[in-house]
Amino acid sequence: MGYYFEELSNRTAPAAYYNEEEEINMNTKEIMDIALELAGLSEVPEDSGIIVEGENIKKVAIGVDMELAEMLLARDLGADLVITHHPSGGSPRVNLHKVMDNQIDRMVRAGVPINKAQKALGEKKGEVERMLHVSNYDRAVSAAKLLNMPFMGVHTPTDILAERTVQKLLDEKLRDKPKATLQDVIDALETLSEYQKTMAKPVIRVGQKDDYAGRVFVTMAGGTGGGINVHKAYFEAGVGTLVEMHIPEDVIKAIKDENIGNVVVAGHMASDSVGINVFANELEKKGIEIIRMSGLIDPK
Repeated sequence: MGYYFEELSNRTAPAAYYNEEEEINMNTKEIMDIALELAGLSEVPEDSGIIVEGENIKKVAIGVDMELAEMLLARDLGADLVITHHPSGGSPRVNLHKVMDNQIDRMVRAGVPINKAQKALGEKKGEVERMLHVSNYDRAVSAAKLLNMPFMGVHTPTDILAERTVQKLLDEKLRDKPKATLQDVIDALETLSEYQKTMAKPVIRVGQKDDYAGRVFVTMAGGTGGGINVHKAYFEAGVGTLVEMHIPEDVIKAIKDENIGNVVVAGHMASDSVGINVFANELEKKGIEIIRMSGLIDPK
C-alpha cells in the first residue's frame, strides 16, 4: 500500500515551537503532512484525506466524529478548518477496509506468520467493505462543500500515534514486572491524562484483575477490529493480553469460551484522544488555535 512505519522511540518531533513574530499561514496539505510525518507514513492512507481544501488556516476544530452539526458549530466559533478522526464520508469512508491490511504488519511483529495473518484478517475485511459500501458517504462531504468549510480526516495517522503511545507506556511501566497482572495494566493506562479524565475508564473484558497479563500487546490502528480470527492468531503467537479500543460481544464470548487469552479495553474516546492530541499539540506548537470537541478529551 506504500506506507512505512517507524517506532515512535526512534523519531524526533518534526516541528519547533511557533515563533509569535511569524504570521500563521498554513494550508490543508501542510497540516496533513504534519499528521503523516508524526505517524511515520509516506502517503495519505485510504481512510484519511483532504475533502475540502483550505488556505490561511489559523483556527482548527477537531473531534472524533465531525459532521454537519459540528461544522456549523465550528463555523460559529470562527474555525478555518474542521478535522474529523473517524471517516465521515467520501473515499475515506468507502475505502476504510483497505487500511485493514496494515494490521498484517502489526500481527507479524507479534509473531504471527504473514500468511496466517492475511487469512485471519480476510473475513472481517470483507464484512467491513460490504457494510460501508451501502453507507451514505456523501452526507458530511456535501455539507462541507455547501458551507465552503475546509474539511479533512486523519483516521489512521492518529490511530497509529495512539497505538505507539500506549504500547510505549505499557512497555515502560511493566518492564520490571514479569508477573504483572491485568490490574497492573489498568493502573499503567490510567497514568495517561486521557484515561484519567474519561467517563468510560479502561476495563478488563476478558480475564480477572489478578490474572497474569503475560505479553501485553496493543492493537489500535488498522481501520477497525479484525474479529475473532485475528484475536486467536495473536494469542496463538504468544500474546497474553491484548489492549484494544473496543471489542464486539461475539469476540468477547468466543475468547471466554475458548479460554485463550485476556483482553483489556482501554476505551474508545479516550484512546482516540491519545492519538489525536499528539497531532493537535503539534499544530498548537505551530501557532494554530485548537478547538477540541465531539468526544476529544482535553488532556490539560
